[in-house]
Amino acid sequence: MSEVRLRGVTAGYGREAVLDHVDLTVREGTTTAVLGGSGSGKTTLLRVISGFLRPGSGTVEVGGRTVAGPGVWVPPERRGVAYVRQEGALFPHLSVAGNIAFGLPWPRRRHRDRVLELLELVGLTADLADRRPDQLSGGQQQRVALARALAPRPELVLLDEPFSSLDAGLRVATREATARALRASGATALLVTHDQGEALSFADEVAILTLGRFRQVDRPTVVYREPVDAEVAEFLGDAVLLAGTAADGLVDCRLGTLPVGGPVPSGEVQVMVRPEQITLTETGTGQLDATVRAVTYFGHDAVVELDLANDAAHHPLRARVIGLHPPTPGDRVGVSVVGSVRAFPRGRTAAGTDLPVAEAS
Repeated sequence: MSEVRLRGVTAGYGREAVLDHVDLTVREGTTTAVLGGSGSGKTTLLRVISGFLRPGSGTVEVGGRTVAGPGVWVPPERRGVAYVRQEGALFPHLSVAGNIAFGLPWPRRRHRDRVLELLELVGLTADLADRRPDQLSGGQQQRVALARALAPRPELVLLDEPFSSLDAGLRVATREATARALRASGATALLVTHDQGEALSFADEVAILTLGRFRQVDRPTVVYREPVDAEVAEFLGDAVLLAGTAADGLVDCRLGTLPVGGPVPSGEVQVMVRPEQITLTETGTGQLDATVRAVTYFGHDAVVELDLANDAAHHPLRARVIGLHPPTPGDRVGVSVVGSVRAFPRGRTAAGTDLPVAEAS
């Protein structure tokens, strides 16, 4: 196990800067998910840590040892870092056992025991050891790739969107098996992904990366419930954004007077409400009345588009409800908000872009 520390790291390709003086700490034995869109710098970050790309400035430490910095450069093969790619990249001419044992430093007679141990660790059966990669499902191939990465007991495991090529069912099962295997091995891990649900469910901490900078790094519950600004709120899941006025820990908006969690700027603000905070009841029993405009059904839940009775402009509002008995378009419902909301100053985001001031989005 080992801690990873990046301090003031810049990196790019030619004259194009991709990472801009980033700081990040991945604590020993934990998993951090770096969440960002295309071009945000996710893969560049992994290439810097693994040693495939030299940073322009700053330092990288793995296990208390500086592996990149002023006057210091440790090549990839000496960093004790394993890299699991999106496509798995198994050797097609080797069996499962051969792939897992590839590169093991100890005598061959000990390989079989380690292979069987790792197959069990990643949730695969021993009878798969002699199969070729093309005889496995996509999820099984990714688990074998993880087993191969864990085989030499690396200090750090880097995962480059390893589940994105799998279909929905395999993706969830493989992600859960990978998380269990990493916890059981005690490995420190860094996952990069563009999937918000994956980042929130997989990692001990989530780091939001946009335009080469980290916007927020914290526990999944904190970054989701307490985003630093409206841009992060929208990036990390569905968010209803409303214009409002804040004072004394409360905010007035189209949903009524609501309590605000966290620091509350006085004056005009942008209010963030998660759709699952908006509950629907029988008409006349909620804080407000509304009419159901449309329903998008997902099975386990549904997104309900609402027209509030007190909104002459008819700006739609979104609520997320369980999918057992969703309403139908045209229904009259009561609307209430559960829990506290977030409030952000009107103006500019941390990225320097203007915040929208629409009544709802």
